Amino acid sequence: MNKVICMSTSSFRPYPTRKQQVMTRLRDSEILYFDPPISIIGPLKDPTIRSKLSEYRKKPDKPAKNITVYSLPPVLPFFNRFRIINRINQLLIASFVKKKAAQHGFDNAVLWTYSPTSCDLVSHMPHSALVYDCVDRHSGYKGQITPEVVDKMEQDLAKACDTVFATASGLYDTLKEYNEKTYLIPNGANYELFSESRRVDLAVPEDIRDLDGSVIGFIGTLQDCIDYDVIEKVAIERPEYKIVFVGKEPPNVNLGKLRELPNVRFCGLKQPAELPAYLARFNVCINPFRSGRLSKDVSPLKFYEYLATGKPIVSTPQPDQVLDYKDVVYIASDG
Repeated sequence: MNKVICMSTSSFRPYPTRKQQVMTRLRDSEILYFDPPISIIGPLKDPTIRSKLSEYRKKPDKPAKNITVYSLPPVLPFFNRFRIINRINQLLIASFVKKKAAQHGFDNAVLWTYSPTSCDLVSHMPHSALVYDCVDRHSGYKGQITPEVVDKMEQDLAKACDTVFATASGLYDTLKEYNEKTYLIPNGANYELFSESRRVDLAVPEDIRDLDGSVIGFIGTLQDCIDYDVIEKVAIERPEYKIVFVGKEPPNVNLGKLRELPNVRFCGLKQPAELPAYLARFNVCINPFRSGRLSKDVSPLKFYEYLATGKPIVSTPQPDQVLDYKDVVYIASDG
């Protein structure tokens, strides 16, 4: 079997993203999957992740016969602002990863990464090939980031790669300048799972069972690139509509105003198998990204999952990728 070391930007559990979907489909490979590290000061911002500081000391997770999941040790903060800090972090990460690789008999494996920060890892990690799968405009995120630093790290990583994948055309155009072996592979959806929402015998989930009338629904991480002002305006002007959010709520997103509205409900993160039942109750699915550098080049999984349901979809003009489907979705814009 092929040997693959995956440096991910999403934890393997609880909710699958592109990273997990790709790795679980490499069935001819043995995979060491490394969850992203947290900063040593991360719990100051989000106390719920305090336990993750020592997660790396625990036994690995084994979600599939060919996949072993490890947590990485915590890292120094501000690594997306100062390259020297990233270099220190990646040196420490390399030491940890090499020990785990040796324990599993991984010698010169394929190094498959999802983070620009890996640019400073590759020189410390023997590898037979280097793959970068770019799923976001990483320098477009808010927080402790200097965009020019992140863009330079991504440029250095792409140049060193044997193969680069990109989920959106804007990302592809950027990375193609640094590496000719760059390929556009947009996201998709688990059609078999999400088409289950068409079944008429699905029970309505208990936490939305009391809702009457039309339901406008959103499924996915409640990131700060979502246009919550537009959703608030709809909720206030059309109180007869019920608006339901299903997904993880990051600590840096302020949802206070929406929580005060009687026709808005937050259901929290659900397991993938639970989602079709929520989607079945939605009358309309929404993809309300706010215009911006990050939104422009994202390839939202939720959008393709909505398509699999056959439900009506209303989307803002961003990300750009949704415009390819303007004949089957409703595009809402200022005009």
